[in-house]
Amino acid sequence: MVFKRMLGAFGVGGPSVDTVLSNPNTRPGLPLDGQVNLVGGSHDVDIEQLTVGLVTRVEVEGGDEEYDALVEFTRVGVGGPLRLAAGQHLSIPFRVPMPWETPVTDLNGQRLHGMTMGLRTEVAISGAIDKGDLDAVYVYPLPVQERIVEAFARLGFQFKRADLERGQLYGVPQTLPFYQEIEFFAPPQYAHGIAEVELTFVANPHGVEVILEFDKRTGAFGGSHDAISRYSVAHTEADQGDWLARVDGWVRQALERHQSAVSAFGGNPYGAPGYPPAYSHGGYGHGGYGHGGHYEEHHERSGPGMGAVVAGAVGGAALGFAGGMLIDEVFDDDDDESAEADGDDE
Repeated sequence: MVFKRMLGAFGVGGPSVDTVLSNPNTRPGLPLDGQVNLVGGSHDVDIEQLTVGLVTRVEVEGGDEEYDALVEFTRVGVGGPLRLAAGQHLSIPFRVPMPWETPVTDLNGQRLHGMTMGLRTEVAISGAIDKGDLDAVYVYPLPVQERIVEAFARLGFQFKRADLERGQLYGVPQTLPFYQEIEFFAPPQYAHGIAEVELTFVANPHGVEVILEFDKRTGAFGGSHDAISRYSVAHTEADQGDWLARVDGWVRQALERHQSAVSAFGGNPYGAPGYPPAYSHGGYGHGGYGHGGHYEEHHERSGPGMGAVVAGAVGGAALGFAGGMLIDEVFDDDDDESAEADGDDE
């Protein structure tokens, strides 16, 4: 896309920039390749820095308010300093490593409503910085993630929504300042004990941490509460075993443990051992611990790194939040420009 705001930032006759992705479809852990095409304007300019960054929309909670913000979570330098002569055409290739924890935007052939992922090109000339439009990036699940989601669907779980939450998951190593929640409504065979399930993946070069948060009905005692189970799965397990039976086992195990806790503690599972806070949001604006719940940790088989598995499946630097760039100021501009362009136990 040619930057629509170039003229405003650098004056009439300034350069134009068009960022082209070789393939906007990718997966976590793969590189995203492309090139930045520069065309000089009516006069020579000295470009101090040229960068590209991955940007996504994150739900932020602070005090009593909740809002969405665009956050840049990975940035790569493309070039600079360099001189772009008047009328000169210059193409600069780049490669952006997709963090393993990159949230997915597409599942089972469908775009996840509300998920925004894009690549933004930023040009700095004489102290002025111009941020361009977002070039859409589509992130597909890793093989293990895909098998798990498919199993939930085959068991009858209905997709509800997906979003990104600012914060850290309790006991789970993270490099990104947010995590993705994929929510499902429970099917009839589990509805007596589970209302909904939230699925979170935290991937790394060796495997995927699978965090399941069950919104559980407490039956005669009324109300509901959350319970957390965590499993570690190696990338190499994607094509091993019966994933339908495995995921069904995870859900039923959670139900059985919950029922045992309810029976043993007079209907109050929070009196049972092993119900620490599920999420730690301290330092992230949540005022300490967030969701309370039964936290179960399960370590399944581990294995070697992904190697060529991810790349073969596709065919085709993370920052802490304080270090990440909150770019909420461009939120409205993106909407305006888009309108113009369209017109596991221990």
